[in-house]
Amino acid sequence: QVQLVESGGGLVQAGGSLNLTCAASGRTFSSVAVGWFRQPPGQEREFVAAIGWSGASTYYADSVKGRFTISRDNAKNTAYLQMNSLKPEDTAIYYCATRSAGSIWFHDSYDYWGQGTQVTVSS
Repeated sequence: QVQLVESGGGLVQAGGSLNLTCAASGRTFSSVAVGWFRQPPGQEREFVAAIGWSGASTYYADSVKGRFTISRDNAKNTAYLQMNSLKPEDTAIYYCATRSAGSIWFHDSYDYWGQGTQVTVSS
């Protein structure tokens, strides 16, 4: 079992940066892929980025490619999402999750989720 806690969200102006952290407890974290998803107000949860268990493979939604960077430190049981050049449309609750099976792009493939952290980007 894995428990996930996100942090690092907040209010930032357009063009600014935030670094989200996903702290995990549980011994299986280092052997699974981790994804970041977000849910804008009134919208469905959507894929943002994911990283393989070793960190060698990364995946990004087209909307964040070139602006966001996902990384992980398995020694610290932590994953990160560095967000640069933020836009008002990035405003959402951001969640991290661990992947159990299936496509890395779909939220149904993930079993454990954090409680989320709010990111608000003002124009």
